[in-house]
Amino acid sequence: MQQPFDLEIGAINYAVFPEGNDTYVIFKEGKEYVQIQKDDAEQWIKFDKETALPLFEYDEEVNQIGTLITAYQENPPLDEEEDEEEI
Repeated sequence: MQQPFDLEIGAINYAVFPEGNDTYVIFKEGKEYVQIQKDDAEQWIKFDKETALPLFEYDEEVNQIGTLITAYQENPPLDEEEDEEEI
């Protein structure tokens, strides 16, 4: 399973914790914020905190986070250890 990673949108920091099956728990500024899942190539859905049911209304912030998650997965940063091994 993929390790947790951090993303930024503007001045806001998000910690992303992959849970498998394109599902992620997102922490915003250090507090649990939302659970999201990839719905299709362009859409991400969030889950209700109390019922854990998917909420299908459009959420711009969730889609921005999802877009960054996709970009991160396509171009993960190299670990410093990997950089040192190549030298």
